[in-house]
Amino acid sequence: MGDWKSKKEVVPFTAMAAVEFSIVGLHILYKSAILKGLTFFVFITYSYSFGTLLLLPHTLFFSRRLPSLKWSVLYKVFLLSLIGYVARVCSYKGLEYSSPALNSSVSTLGPAFTFILAVVFRMEFVDLERTPTQAKIIGTVVSVLGALVAVLYKGPTLVSSQPGPVVVAVPSHSLDLHKQFSNWALGGFLLAAECLLNSFASILQAHILKIYPAELMVAFMYCLGVTIITVPVSFMVKRELNDWTLRPDITLITVIYSTFLGPAFIISVHSYCLSSKGPLYTSIFKPFSIFIAAVASFILLGDGLHLGSVLGSTILLLGFYAVLWGKANEKKINDSECGNLGASSSGKKTALLQSHIDQNYVQ
Repeated sequence: MGDWKSKKEVVPFTAMAAVEFSIVGLHILYKSAILKGLTFFVFITYSYSFGTLLLLPHTLFFSRRLPSLKWSVLYKVFLLSLIGYVARVCSYKGLEYSSPALNSSVSTLGPAFTFILAVVFRMEFVDLERTPTQAKIIGTVVSVLGALVAVLYKGPTLVSSQPGPVVVAVPSHSLDLHKQFSNWALGGFLLAAECLLNSFASILQAHILKIYPAELMVAFMYCLGVTIITVPVSFMVKRELNDWTLRPDITLITVIYSTFLGPAFIISVHSYCLSSKGPLYTSIFKPFSIFIAAVASFILLGDGLHLGSVLGSTILLLGFYAVLWGKANEKKINDSECGNLGASSSGKKTALLQSHIDQNYVQ
């Protein structure tokens, strides 16, 4: 029994850690590939098309053992795919204007956005007299402030990959400085929009997995849905055959990497962890990606480490862990209250109440 409990904790942890490494690696490869001429529309089409083909054999092999599909599930998965597609547009376009380090910093807004959406959709109960609720609200506000600092204030370069002393470069024309700031801010806001869309997607995906508990099938339908959306759009934007030719350089490596460690892998792991641990668990690992992205961008891309990113990330992390602390303590209170109610009520009523509490926590 102890080994089984240990496995239930180790497997999701290892899988989510691998996902964060794969996401950072994908962003760094993509940032390098666009300098070689790879466009977003070509990349996302190849990425999701190949990812769908990668998941297809499993779907065909286990199709007889899967629950029967209903139209209510199909249209929700298509909505999930549409949200996912728009989120990817914001993600990679934001990445083009900013850096993988800023992307990882802004992504820690996830728990705050998820909490806000859960309150809006009445999946989260708010009791202002309770300390955990106060911590979640304060943490949400602090996270948003941290993201604004990282996006709106780039600041001087603290660490530079260039040899010699770090000197803050001042453009010769104020127009260049304005354009640089505008691109950085636009990239940051696109990344924040992606984070909000991902929070929507996590709540919707958790709901889908609750009514259709087949993680890999949901992952396959999601990738297929994004492929159906992106293929006509991409071919309308990129009509020249040369645009779709992958040269044997970083562009081909990026597409191959995204096939095996991109959307298909990420959505499969997220589906598994969402069904077993809930949306909050998947967001716990976001802070790890900040350090990974900063170091990898510095070494591989030559990006400097800016003061605004450091300050914003620090504020974000404080808010992030305040939300996590509030959520963890709220669950302890709910479990304690459920235990007290169970001692004074019948077994059937206790089971129903616990199911109701667990449902709110998973969502």
